[in-house]
Amino acid sequence: MSQRILIATLMRPVGDTGVQTHFRAFMAYLHETGRQCDLITPYNAPLWQVYPVFGLRKLVNLFSRELGVWWYRYWHAYFLQQALKHRLQTGAACVVYAQCPLSAQAALRARVSTNQRVVMVAHFNISQADEWAGKGLIQNGGRLYCAIQAFEAEVLPRLDGLVFVSDFMRRELVGRIPAITNVAAAVVPNFLSDPGLPEGQTAVADLINIGTLEARKNQHYLLEIVAALHELGRPLTLTLVGDGPDRKVLEDKARVLKIDGLVRFAGYVSNAAEQIGRHRACIHVATLENLPITLIEAMARGRPVFAAPVGGVPEVLGDGAAGLALPLDDAQAAARIVADAMSNPDWVAAAGRAARERFLKEYASGVAARRLVLFLES
Repeated sequence: MSQRILIATLMRPVGDTGVQTHFRAFMAYLHETGRQCDLITPYNAPLWQVYPVFGLRKLVNLFSRELGVWWYRYWHAYFLQQALKHRLQTGAACVVYAQCPLSAQAALRARVSTNQRVVMVAHFNISQADEWAGKGLIQNGGRLYCAIQAFEAEVLPRLDGLVFVSDFMRRELVGRIPAITNVAAAVVPNFLSDPGLPEGQTAVADLINIGTLEARKNQHYLLEIVAALHELGRPLTLTLVGDGPDRKVLEDKARVLKIDGLVRFAGYVSNAAEQIGRHRACIHVATLENLPITLIEAMARGRPVFAAPVGGVPEVLGDGAAGLALPLDDAQAAARIVADAMSNPDWVAAAGRAARERFLKEYASGVAARRLVLFLES
């Protein structure tokens, strides 16, 4: 009989982040295949303790955003560890599939037997320190930044296993933390349950981008590409799905570039991936990505993708049949690539078919999630 898999995360059970999409897709696969699994979060701890402490973070943020980040990390990890202690106290064999270094450490501290193995998946880009710095919440190279990187270097070599969602991230972490070469590891990409091709949906717009409106996601550059397309006399519409700190600045920029009639700010949309079928292609120009689930969601729905070849993105683009790489430093050149491709109906159709085939071969749950289970159970 397979061992029970406990998925440990600091995040809420429901949400639209890539991490939440990953563990929900994995849980769906485990249930479909009759395997035992449970999701453990800080919210499994007594809520009368959790909510007052978490609520204080807003007050802490008024004094210092860095202190707010520390507060989030410390208390979420603390309550997750308490929930895991309660669950692991019997010593029953299991695999704890941790979704970040903090949840991995919580599991290592909570387990009472070596039969309770801890395996972590590396969702983050470079380091969680870089992600917080990218949001402007901590200083790049500052005290907390260095402390987070040191924490990762201490925790990761103690794990029973590591999962990388891209070979890019495997290379990055091995380069920064050589000791993890002694840890059993596997590269398994993000995956999704097959949503099937959109039925009864006619494309009502050209391009769609899904993600938090923040600096790292680089929607400013997207607007420059749309403006360049307009200047070329080949205007294409763009839908930005998501909200975030950059929204007002982006709306103002669209007006300044005189493309506000071509760009729609959809804001936060629940189940945002369902909007992909209403567009002809997906475009993604983040400055750094481990392995963006958004591109996989587009490919699953038979939509070609345009993306900046950073991080693990080239691994998704593959041979280029399903989508094209865009430069990050030349909006005019990127616009010409998009315009030439989108004005060719044969390319759009062929790339859509190739995207769908690539999804079924590489990123469908029946393929990638199965590989993940085999690694966790090995």
